[in-house]
Amino acid sequence: MKIVSRNEELLRDALSRIPQPSSRTSLASCNKLIRFEDISAAAFKIQCGVQKTPCMYSRLSKQYGMDIYLKKEFLQYTGSVKERGVLYLLMSLPQEQQRKGVIVTSDSNFSMAVAYHASQLRIPVFVIMPTSTSPARVKLCREYGAMVISYGSAAKDSQVHARRLAQENGYLYLEEEDSALYLSGLGTVGLEVYEQVPKLDAVIFPAGGHCGLLAGSAAAIKHLNPHISVIGVESESFPVLQQSLKAGHPTEDQACNNHHFYGDVSGACFGSNSLQLTGKLVDQVVAVREEDILISMLRLLEYERATVDAEGAIGLAAVVAGKLPELKGKRVAVVICSGNLELHLLQQCIARALTLDNRVCRFSLVVSDCPGDMSKLLEILAREEARVLDIKQERTFVTSELFTVEVICTVETRDKIHTAQLRNALLERYPTTAWTER
Repeated sequence: MKIVSRNEELLRDALSRIPQPSSRTSLASCNKLIRFEDISAAAFKIQCGVQKTPCMYSRLSKQYGMDIYLKKEFLQYTGSVKERGVLYLLMSLPQEQQRKGVIVTSDSNFSMAVAYHASQLRIPVFVIMPTSTSPARVKLCREYGAMVISYGSAAKDSQVHARRLAQENGYLYLEEEDSALYLSGLGTVGLEVYEQVPKLDAVIFPAGGHCGLLAGSAAAIKHLNPHISVIGVESESFPVLQQSLKAGHPTEDQACNNHHFYGDVSGACFGSNSLQLTGKLVDQVVAVREEDILISMLRLLEYERATVDAEGAIGLAAVVAGKLPELKGKRVAVVICSGNLELHLLQQCIARALTLDNRVCRFSLVVSDCPGDMSKLLEILAREEARVLDIKQERTFVTSELFTVEVICTVETRDKIHTAQLRNALLERYPTTAWTER
């Protein structure tokens, strides 16, 4: 049995069971595989299985000169919007296949959603993960109810093993793709945003290679109001979607594979259906720098108490970076789609973001190794209201005159203006102060 063809056959059969009205929609000319009625059917079917997440007015609105509403999809049970498409996919499978079970690979948001919702539907679910997967992810997946098997040192090894198990045992091998069922489930986000925020001018979505959320939601929003701008945001490091749109077919950037920080945003473009919908329904796709994403993560943590990953923060990053000046004074919804950031990455990201935001800085200077000179430096820092995070003294390898000490100090400031004031105060007292540039 060829797994991929069997997968497509099952999904096609499931889609044929969805009731289809006789009237044609405006989307029929864009893509015959997904219509507004399909998205509406998905919304009705999954309403009891996923959260209708809030779309709340953000305190960031005043700072960026627009009315910003945040669609908090990271509040889903597994922390990801992927639950919508996964649940609709699983509920639409034939009962015989539900009895046999499904199998997925990796520790992605898609696999986590399959693990949880398959268990909730009492569908046997197996997740094959590489041995390099973090123990926290393995534990979490098992807690969702999946049978987790560690196999292989790379993702390809796990995929080969999963396909072999699927063939031998009759499991359905699932991988994230742009089937009509999956896109329809993801498109329910667009329905909810339109319902929750009246008089919308624009909606911003994460894009990248896995642009199913962008494509499915655009199909819903443009059907309801074609005047609402739909905008996708991806990373400058991996402009997979822009490259694919330019080429007219899905492309793959090998350099972005297995990039832990970007996660699903950095994946290869996974299908022509979502690409076709994106090309015809999305108004623009913009790219942002890694620095903008990190600062966006910091803003969400500070202002919204939302801990999100790069995929969740990348939509707001376009606003933070000033990439969308035409939205000034407009009413804008931003989809925050994922909050699955591992703890060791969270610590690194926030530390780096504070540095990029000019709120943590480092300098070095030379003072006399005499009683009281160090206290004078600390008095200046206290007067300028800088918080000392770390201070070191170097005596042995100082190349200046004898009986001096080099002081290396890391401090926290309020903002860029405060940092500049501190710098001027230090240079006035210590002209040789060297500032570590970020």
